[in-house]
Amino acid sequence: MSIRDWPAAERPREKLLEQGSASLSDAELLAIFLRTGVSGKSAVDLARHLLAEFGSLRALLEADLNAFCGQLGLGPAKFSQLQAVLEMGRRHLAERLRRDSALESPQAVRDYLKSLLRHEPHEVFGCLFMDSKHRMLAFEVLFRGSIDSASVYPRQVVKRALAHNAAAVIFCHNHPSGITEPSQADRTLTQRLIEALDLIEVRVLDHFIVGDGEPLSMVEYGWM
Repeated sequence: MSIRDWPAAERPREKLLEQGSASLSDAELLAIFLRTGVSGKSAVDLARHLLAEFGSLRALLEADLNAFCGQLGLGPAKFSQLQAVLEMGRRHLAERLRRDSALESPQAVRDYLKSLLRHEPHEVFGCLFMDSKHRMLAFEVLFRGSIDSASVYPRQVVKRALAHNAAAVIFCHNHPSGITEPSQADRTLTQRLIEALDLIEVRVLDHFIVGDGEPLSMVEYGWM
């Protein structure tokens, strides 16, 4: 049966308009993105098939071009559309941080960092550079490491903070293992960076670790 033949309240688009996007399942949201199904499958049926093939919506969204295009009903055009949607989401989150204080919008910081780092297969260390009102000036990935470590040089972090005329920073890095608890090396590095930036009067607001689930704040756990 075509989705057009479903009761209006059960059609993904009508349901979204009536009840909001949060009311939709992963399959229903994906079906709206797909727009059409394939022979013998409605868009919702195809969406359910794809979620089963990839294992989760997150895995589908983070799939590379070859893995994505290797699935029924998907191709380069859909991959391009998906990447555009994801990038618009990241830019929307970044705009909020440029407008509002990071300290007043901690969830926006978490959401932005997740969108940037959670899909990375190797460890990445980045920095949010903030102005005196704690609004984002820029984000930079400063170092990329192996699967379990990254070499971070305080001198380079200080250099980039000066280049952005930053008054404060928020550090972040990902744990590809998915486990967000900081290692002793993470804590030691954070203290070294705090000391280096203190010399140029740049305040370190937090250090987030991105893994599965919500990013961990070292400040909230009393590790800074």
